[in-house]
Amino acid sequence: MQNKVPEVTIAFWTIKILSTTVGETGADYLAVHVGLGTTVTIAIMLTLLAAALVTQLKQRAYVPWIYWLTVVLVSVVGTQLTDVLTDVLGVSLYVSTAVFGVLLGLIFEIWYRNEKTLSIHTIVTRKRELFYWAAILVTFALGTAAGDLATEAIGLGFSLGVLVFGFLLVMMGMAAYLGANRVLTFWLAYILTRPFGASLGDLLSQSREYGGMGMGTIVTSVVFLSVIVILVILHTATRTRHSKASAT
Repeated sequence: MQNKVPEVTIAFWTIKILSTTVGETGADYLAVHVGLGTTVTIAIMLTLLAAALVTQLKQRAYVPWIYWLTVVLVSVVGTQLTDVLTDVLGVSLYVSTAVFGVLLGLIFEIWYRNEKTLSIHTIVTRKRELFYWAAILVTFALGTAAGDLATEAIGLGFSLGVLVFGFLLVMMGMAAYLGANRVLTFWLAYILTRPFGASLGDLLSQSREYGGMGMGTIVTSVVFLSVIVILVILHTATRTRHSKASAT
């Protein structure tokens, strides 16, 4: 297979952050405003995610719309996994953050022992792709738990949460630029985009009474999803032009 993951560019990180925000606001909208509840929402989204993953795994190369649809669905499911533990089972955010952190470490350990690399530039076999998506799912769950822990349990709030996690993301970028291990900085940044996007989503969607800007989950989700669609269309068009240029 060709590499199944897109190149890490500004567009990649932009779509990733937007998808994490949609994961936060979309999950809240379905569970709370539509009234489906956490359990029903996660059951529906797991079904959709399974279908998207099967479609993604069948591809022999990176297909932008399939890949990013899967990421958005993973974002929603990852958010809901943490919400089930916290809201339904009453698990402390400290515990869930620690558990997801250990689980992600185990996935990376098994992945590296089997494949001798954690680089996303080498997702060219089915086994590596399965390791990749397992890691992605847990990063979303871990990022959700860590973000909720910081903004709610510790009390940073949405605005400060955006600033803190945004600053940490910038630090990861600077570290990579200055020569730090690219694989390590990538995965740390990938984890951090989740609490950053979630804090941004809450800041925009939550009512002013709770420290938000009052846009609501519907408006926030629709706006961010629209931007994702536009960026994916532009990305696909660019890839198509490059492919045609290479063929001539």
